Amino acid sequence: MRVLFLCSGNYYRSRFAEAVFNFHAARRGLAARAFSRGLATHLAADLPGKISPHTIRALAERGIPLTCTGACPAQVGNTDLATAQHIVAVKEAEHRVLLAQLHPGWEERVEYWQVHDLDAGTPEEILPGLERQVLALLNQF
Repeated sequence: MRVLFLCSGNYYRSRFAEAVFNFHAARRGLAARAFSRGLATHLAADLPGKISPHTIRALAERGIPLTCTGACPAQVGNTDLATAQHIVAVKEAEHRVLLAQLHPGWEERVEYWQVHDLDAGTPEEILPGLERQVLALLNQF
């Protein structure tokens, strides 16, 4: 089972979700693996590092190694969508339109969550809710 987490820059939310999913799936012995991609990775091109410092800190606080997420932001492609058995876009208001523009037809095949970006909350507010949603998704497997 391959689960794809989508966000805008593949720098903060989707990378956190991917790492949390992979860490807990492995601990539970599940045959499921997550990967993450961005719908507009150019938005993260000028940001420091290859992953958000907020994500690094939150994962470290949970004892989740960075090896549970990809090495750097990656733009979603048709192959990514086609090889995932389950796709989650972390914020419908941001990602449904981008998905429809970039990959028409896929926007109806995605589960949408309502996880805000840093413009609408702090990492301390946002990431625990995202973690709860990831763990609830894992419970479905």
